Amino acid sequence: MIPTAFASLPLNEPLLQNLASLGYSEMTPIQAHSLPLILAGSDVIAQAKTGSGKTAAFGIGLLAKLDVTSFAVQGLVLCPTRELADQVCKELRRLARFTDNIKILTLCGGVPFGPQLASLEHGAHIVVATPGRLLDHLRRGSLNLKAVRMLVLDEADRMLDMGFQEDLATIVAAVPPRRQTLLFSATYPESIAEMSATVQRQPVMVKVEAIHDGQQIEQLFYRVESGERLAAVARILGHYRPESTLIFCNTKKECQEVADALIERGCSALAIHGDLEQRERDQVLARFANKSVSVLVATDVAARGIDIKELSAVINYELTRDPEVHIHRIGRTGRAGEQGLALSLVTAAESRRAAAIEAALGVSVPRAELESLTMPSAAPLEAPMVTLCIDGGRKNKLRPGDLLGALTGEAGIAGSEVGQINIFDFHSFVAIRRGSAKLALTRLSANKIKGRFYKIRRFP
Repeated sequence: MIPTAFASLPLNEPLLQNLASLGYSEMTPIQAHSLPLILAGSDVIAQAKTGSGKTAAFGIGLLAKLDVTSFAVQGLVLCPTRELADQVCKELRRLARFTDNIKILTLCGGVPFGPQLASLEHGAHIVVATPGRLLDHLRRGSLNLKAVRMLVLDEADRMLDMGFQEDLATIVAAVPPRRQTLLFSATYPESIAEMSATVQRQPVMVKVEAIHDGQQIEQLFYRVESGERLAAVARILGHYRPESTLIFCNTKKECQEVADALIERGCSALAIHGDLEQRERDQVLARFANKSVSVLVATDVAARGIDIKELSAVINYELTRDPEVHIHRIGRTGRAGEQGLALSLVTAAESRRAAAIEAALGVSVPRAELESLTMPSAAPLEAPMVTLCIDGGRKNKLRPGDLLGALTGEAGIAGSEVGQINIFDFHSFVAIRRGSAKLALTRLSANKIKGRFYKIRRFP
C-alpha cells in the first residue's frame, strides 16, 4: 500500500511545517503516486483531472530541489493560459511561505513587458509562463534557461489543442537536455504520447481517476428544443437558485449572447472568452471567484485555470462533442465533500453525443423535463457579495492585510463582512457583503490606506 502522509516524504522541515500549516496532511491519489517519483528524479507523465491536487504535486517537487542561494531559473512551468499560470504561481507561493528568499515569477501575455524585464534583472528561482510570452523573452535575450533543472508542462493537452506545438519545441530546445521533465495532462491523446517521446527520458506513467465521487454530483440531461435553450437556462437558475454557476458554451459568440440575455433578465452574470482584454479577464475571474457575480458563462479554453472551490452548479448550454471535455466540465462542481449539480441541455439532434458521454461515464444519466421545474421566486438571482476595485496593487506595496486592516480599522467594517481579496500589479479587488458595500466604499475612499489615498470604485 502506498503511504499517503506528506510526512512520509523526504522533504525539508520548513516545507513539511508549511504543508501542515496549510492543512495538507494526507496526499491526494495523484500526489501519492507521483511525488515519490518526482522526488527521486524520474520523468513523469501524470494524467489527472482538475481538482486532483496536481499543482501541489509538481510544486512540492520543484521547491524540494531548489538551490535558494543561486538566483538562476531552476524551475520552469509552462501553462496554456494566463489564468492557469496565475493560479499555479499563487499555489507555489503558498507552498514556499516558510522557505526564505524564494522568488517565483509569472511571465504571461496581455501585460506590459517593462515590469517583467525589471523583475528578471533581479533573478528568479522559478518561472511560470505561457509559451508565447516566454518565447518573446527568449528572443529578446532577457531570460536565460541554461540552469533549468525541472521543466513542467501543465495541461499539456490544452497547449497542443491551442497550437503551441512549435513554440514548445523551441522552448524545450532552450533548456538543458539533462533535466527532469514532468508532463501533466487531463487527457492522453496520441499527440501527448508523441510529445513525451521527444521531451522526456524513460518517463513513468501515472494515471488516477478523478477524485470527484459521482455520488456527490447530481447529473441530469434536460430535454429541450434548439430554440429554447436561453429560456431553459433561466428556468433552471430560477428553480435551483445556485450561489455560483459556471455555464459552458461551445463558441465565443454564444457565450456573450447567453450572458447578455441573462443580465437582461436581472441575473448577475458575466462572460469570459478570448475576445476580452487581459484586464477585463482578471476582473471577471476575480468577481466570480469572490462571489460578487453569480453566473459565469465561458468557453472551454477560457475556463482553463478557473479553480473555484465552492462551485454550486455547472450547466452545459450545449453538449460538447468530446466526452472527455464533458467529464472535465462537470468535475468542477461537487468538490471537497460538497454536493454539486451538473445540468445539461440536450436536443434530439444531440442524442449521439449524449450516448457517447454516458459510455465514457459508465452510467446512464437521468433525463428530465423542464416542465418539472418550479420557480419559487421571481426575484432576480443576486450575488451575495459586491466587489470594490482599489486603484493600487502589488507595485504600490499593497498586501491583503493592508486592505483588511483599512476596512476593519478606521472604516469600521466587521471582518465577517469582508470576503476574498485579490492583489494585482496595479489594482486590487476586495469582496464585501452586499449590505455593507456602500459603507465600505464611503469610508475606504475617505481614509488613507498605508499612508495614502487611493481611488476606489464599486462594480455594479
